[in-house]
Amino acid sequence: MNQAIEPLNRLAFELGPLHIYWYGIIIAAGALLGLLLAMREGKRFDLPTDTFTDLLLYAAPIAVISARIYYVAFEWGYYSKHPGQIIAIWNGGIAIYGALIGAVLTAIVFCRLRHVSFWKVADICAPSIILGQAIGRWGNFMNQEAHGGPTTRAALEHLHLPDFIVNQMYIDGTYYIPTFLYESLWNIIGFILLLTIRRLVRLKRGELFMTYVTWYALGRFYIEGLRTDSLMLGPLRVSQWLSVVLVIVGISLIVYWRAAQKNRPRYGE
Repeated sequence: MNQAIEPLNRLAFELGPLHIYWYGIIIAAGALLGLLLAMREGKRFDLPTDTFTDLLLYAAPIAVISARIYYVAFEWGYYSKHPGQIIAIWNGGIAIYGALIGAVLTAIVFCRLRHVSFWKVADICAPSIILGQAIGRWGNFMNQEAHGGPTTRAALEHLHLPDFIVNQMYIDGTYYIPTFLYESLWNIIGFILLLTIRRLVRLKRGELFMTYVTWYALGRFYIEGLRTDSLMLGPLRVSQWLSVVLVIVGISLIVYWRAAQKNRPRYGE
């Protein structure tokens, strides 16, 4: 029976010679929803909506490029032998950490040129970013990537997953752990957390963004350990090492701002 399982079609539709894949549609949907959310919150603090639309126009392509560079760099053993596949981003293969690095660097330069506080903008964008990541992981689902190690159908059904997820985790004759789902759910919880604390806690500028960084890195450290497609660096994977660094930096900055910068502006100021 397993041999009859067909994966979901990665191709959404065709426009003449143009092939539109679900991967791109899902990533774009996450970015759009995140943009609308940031624009709405920005209005509360008198930030023009074009602050976020312009930032997205610059940050999105740079994030995609940096995400691809990051992914290719750590999979160079394959891409050095298949250089024509380096630009085949429609087949998947972008690293979230690479995207975040590119987006943050772009935002720093953008905010400096616009004479706007980077931390103020980063705080407002934090829920949007993690929401976009939660949605974007379903692009990995459509591509049957970012999964964990081998498992059984019985184990997946024990998690009470719907059949369409279980069937999509059947890849080349083997069932795999749906780590894409774990990360998506972790990010949804983080999204709710960020929305809650920004309303109920008197945050200092930058704290919401660093809470996002810390939350995401904590979940990513564990989930990355379940995956089989990551580069090892000593006893841990590269993304796990980076997660450890981000957790330390995130917590340290929040503690420092609380202890040493009593007059630091509040969230949104």
